[in-house]
Amino acid sequence: MKIRKVIVTGILGQDGANMAEYLLRDPNCRVFGMMRRSANPNFENTEKFDGHENFRFVHGDLTDTISIENVVKKIEPDYFINFAANSFVGCSWDMPLHVMDVNANGVLRCLEAIRNFSPKCRFYSAGSSEQFGDVDYSPQDIKHPMKPRSPYGASKCAAHHLVKVYRESYNLYAVHGILFNHEGTKRGEEFVTRKISKGVARIYHQLRGGYEEFEPISLGNIYAKRDWSDSEDFVNGIWAMLNEPKEPKDYVLASGETHTIKEFVEKAFNYAGIKGQWVEIEGRPEKTRYIYDCDDKYHDLVVIDSEFYRPAEVELLLGDSTPIREEIGWKPKSSFNDLVNKMVKHDMLNYQ
Repeated sequence: MKIRKVIVTGILGQDGANMAEYLLRDPNCRVFGMMRRSANPNFENTEKFDGHENFRFVHGDLTDTISIENVVKKIEPDYFINFAANSFVGCSWDMPLHVMDVNANGVLRCLEAIRNFSPKCRFYSAGSSEQFGDVDYSPQDIKHPMKPRSPYGASKCAAHHLVKVYRESYNLYAVHGILFNHEGTKRGEEFVTRKISKGVARIYHQLRGGYEEFEPISLGNIYAKRDWSDSEDFVNGIWAMLNEPKEPKDYVLASGETHTIKEFVEKAFNYAGIKGQWVEIEGRPEKTRYIYDCDDKYHDLVVIDSEFYRPAEVELLLGDSTPIREEIGWKPKSSFNDLVNKMVKHDMLNYQ
């Protein structure tokens, strides 16, 4: 079988690392993990495959045209899977120009390099449910209007349109997958789900260690509803999109069910055996607390901090992935409960 060369950007992040692990199960795949030169890169997510005979790191930066061109010219890839992004939504209001340059112009640089130096290469662009933003209807499908409510969401909309333009203008095999929230044990600590799972693990061990006082987890809008899946369930869907024998097509990947951040908190603490209760004041969501009763002493497990509220919140995201389920046969394997339990278990076992 023909050797397939695959460039995966964002290799140090959750999705890039999960994709590399998935592809390296195939002995005919050669994976090139692209990373920026950094003073202190974190290789924790790549430990499982760093040193694999079919994997190697390459340097490139989505903000630098020459580096992207050089990587494409040198490798002549069969596939280019782009996960690299400034992907923390809350931060996108603080650095909107950088977010747009990486997430939108970065995709344009990749498309131009492929068009000019490797036009048969198949390109994947990572989209986001944040593109839908202020939703008109639920669940959101691929036809839903783009109504972003953050610079991050706007940058992903721009990338989506660029992929369509290049696909139609130059006959490139280029697809943009709109992935709803997907989490896991490789998720960065700045994201709310990992913040919760690591916070639960910390409090669990502090309680076992006899701590009488501990720092609660500080969160923003716990009533926001999200469609959560396991990142590891999404990589095979992405690979299927890139290997469709028909015309390239954009798809939505989602679980099809929605849960609040509040629910995530409850299930995470329940898994750790910590039974909390909510204290809510009508009309004052910022005063909400999740408390723990220990020997008739109440401890805050979760408190609300307005610092973590977004300037414009997306209240509900729920995806309709019917087309990819019916046309390709993809569906997620892990449930919401599986995901929460997996993350908390991992962080409890690896707490330091």
